[in-house]
Amino acid sequence: MNSPLQSGQHRNPLPPARETVGEPDRDPPAGPPGAAAGERTETAKPAKQRDSFFDNAKYLAIVFVAMGHAWEPLTDHSRAAEALYMVVYTFHMPAFIIISGYFSRSFDMRPDRLKRLVTGVAVPYVIFEVAYAFFKRWADHDPDQPISLLDPWFLTWFLVALFIWRLTTPLWKLVRWPVPVALAIAALASVSPDIGDDLDLQRVLQFLPYFVIGLFLKPEYFQLVRRRWLKIVSVPVFAIAITVAYWAAPRMTSAWFYHRDSAQELGGPWWSGIVMTFALLGCSLALTTCFFAWVPKRKVWFTVLGAGTLYGYLLHGFLAKGSRFWGWFDDYAWLHKPAGEVFVTLVAAAVVTALCTPPVCRIFRFAMEPKMAWAFKRDPAESARRRAGNGPGGSDRERASGSEGGSRSDRDNSNSNSNSNSNSVEGAAAVRR
Repeated sequence: MNSPLQSGQHRNPLPPARETVGEPDRDPPAGPPGAAAGERTETAKPAKQRDSFFDNAKYLAIVFVAMGHAWEPLTDHSRAAEALYMVVYTFHMPAFIIISGYFSRSFDMRPDRLKRLVTGVAVPYVIFEVAYAFFKRWADHDPDQPISLLDPWFLTWFLVALFIWRLTTPLWKLVRWPVPVALAIAALASVSPDIGDDLDLQRVLQFLPYFVIGLFLKPEYFQLVRRRWLKIVSVPVFAIAITVAYWAAPRMTSAWFYHRDSAQELGGPWWSGIVMTFALLGCSLALTTCFFAWVPKRKVWFTVLGAGTLYGYLLHGFLAKGSRFWGWFDDYAWLHKPAGEVFVTLVAAAVVTALCTPPVCRIFRFAMEPKMAWAFKRDPAESARRRAGNGPGGSDRERASGSEGGSRSDRDNSNSNSNSNSNSVEGAAAVRR
């Protein structure tokens, strides 16, 4: 299936993401773009609504992330669980990362966006990296667990990756063939065992093509996946994927789907890394497209939860790891029976759903979206807007300008997760250690 990807051969960059399908909501501008200071407009443009499709996609993806973590202890004794685990790992993180790339298209080095990148990605990384380390010391009785900002633990690798990917966004807009270049980098990383564990660069580089693909996706792609015929086609595609995964479960390691190690570290010849990079990319894009086809397009009961997927992603990690530290899967053998596997799946979905709710987001906003105005110098452009605000209509334009910078960056970072962010999200992510 041909995805309408941007080839990267156009001279002009993509238009700002706010002009495309799926742009998060933001305050309407106070006047036309060329309104001079002192001009008062008669009417204001209506506020743009969030596209429910993207919030729904982020929520469903984070549910699959949580279920994947819950299935991990079951895969050693259940071939069916292993098959489902492999299928889910084929598309849940690529879906998050593609959405993150799509909502990063307008990112540049503008001061307000850099601030949001720091407060919405870098600071949460530091906070949760430290929190996870202390949690492991307590829950796993491991007082020697180090606190290392260079070695992301469990889920925090996604924040490191998102930070690096977003910083490189302006560079990808200059490259003539961005997707092939990103794919070549991923293939080379898969055959380079000496990269090491610092900042989880293997994952950063091997997942890079999905982010770049998201950067250059046309809005028409997300219109295409809304077609009914694609939803119908996706059913046999998923059936085939599950069948193949059931056959492959005892014959290959699911570590290939983590993109955490080189081919040599997984016990394969060097060239298998290149083959698997291309093979997994094709499978991931196909299943991600099929996943998007089944995402509801209208507002449903869980749409509001799509804005909190990065919260659910990072917070559910404590329970995912705690269940291993406390031996729940070892103490309760019935969890390895079919009924127990269904129970575990439902509990994982319910827990991550609760963690994405607005009350939970409000409680943990201090860690996920800190303001930190005290940490940054005042932006000269903001000062100029404040001075212009002294004139008639100026304060309205100042609020609109601030909304365009801050709100856009807020939504960008939450859609990774991400969005995953999510927003996130996304999602933002999801590998076992």
